[in-house]
Amino acid sequence: MKCRHCGAPLDLPFIDLGSAPPSNSYLTEAALNGPETWYPLRVLVCTACWLVQTEDHAGRDEFFSEDYAYFSATSTSWLAHAKAYVEVMTDRFDLTPDSMVVEVAANDGYLLQYVKSRGIPCYGIEPTASTAAAARARGIEIDQRFFGVELARELDGAGRSADLIAANNVLAHVPDINDFAAGFTALLKPAGVATFEFPHLLRLVQENQFDTIYHEHYSYLSLTAVARIFTANGLRVFDVEELPTHGGSLRIYADRADTGAREISPRVAALLARETDAGMTDAAFYSGFQPRAEKVKDDLVAFLIDAKRKGLKVGAYGAAAKGNTLMNFAGIRPDLVPYVVDRAEAKQGKFMPGSRIPIVGETHLKADRPDLVLILPWNIKAEVASQLAYARDWNAKFVTAVPQLTVD
Repeated sequence: MKCRHCGAPLDLPFIDLGSAPPSNSYLTEAALNGPETWYPLRVLVCTACWLVQTEDHAGRDEFFSEDYAYFSATSTSWLAHAKAYVEVMTDRFDLTPDSMVVEVAANDGYLLQYVKSRGIPCYGIEPTASTAAAARARGIEIDQRFFGVELARELDGAGRSADLIAANNVLAHVPDINDFAAGFTALLKPAGVATFEFPHLLRLVQENQFDTIYHEHYSYLSLTAVARIFTANGLRVFDVEELPTHGGSLRIYADRADTGAREISPRVAALLARETDAGMTDAAFYSGFQPRAEKVKDDLVAFLIDAKRKGLKVGAYGAAAKGNTLMNFAGIRPDLVPYVVDRAEAKQGKFMPGSRIPIVGETHLKADRPDLVLILPWNIKAEVASQLAYARDWNAKFVTAVPQLTVD
């Protein structure tokens, strides 16, 4: 395999999580009688441009199907994040009713609803039918296609170019990262700005966040790699912020290299230097990650087996992709975790891919009154613990496995 960005051969391994089905391919009850397609889940590092990437085994249509089940608006903390983003961008870039805002990977309209409420023209680009329908139900215009240069040029030619393009948690999800990045150059107005949010690879490694690795994430990103990719595709990074979302993310600001004139923030050079100082441009940085992930797996399995032997009832919360990575890497099945609660109605009544653990609504948790609640989306543990605070009434304890096993 060659690097998705620069074409160099990939020969430095990062982690091997065995094999798993696509993390968002939830099963219906009828599908339990049939087979699932599992793909190897191995990640490699390009030592030429330092882009960390999964091996290629299937096309994007396999991972982002019509019944894609991830809906952003189910998280109250993420809605608050989106609303705050719109407020900040509106002020910083003087967005008005004469502006145009576009979101790539608009999902269920979680963000553009706040743009629309301010009277700012906007539309979203979202290829998955399920989330696109939810966005349209919120009154958001959606172009239901995958984004790239061809679509961007078509939209630009139709007078749909953007003053601001938002791209939250999508840059890692694209197989052709060069075509995707170049699409922003094509769709931005001469003075337009694009922002990208994604989990920071530095935090992923330092904090053992291996469960954010799954097939839908083709790339694991540092500022070092992204700056090189953007430069090669006509974009210029002019600012960067560190965010607490998803266990530690970056928000990168970029404009067109040919027309952008915004002052480059000193934060860009400072973070690039920090990544270099941490060793992210050295092969040694990426070694040793495998045994750290295996320790999390071993500790969790041992804990769950011990709980079963003690007769403790266990329930899990959050049928998210990272939870599927953990369940399948650890080989956990319904005998150890009999159900997973999720607020998304689209997931309820279905089963986790691979592990085939039933997904239920919150009423099931209240009726079952488990002794232990395993919170799979550890990045929103505080939100979940607050939501499930009533479980303390029967002395339930909350458990997370990443970055290390904690019980409280």
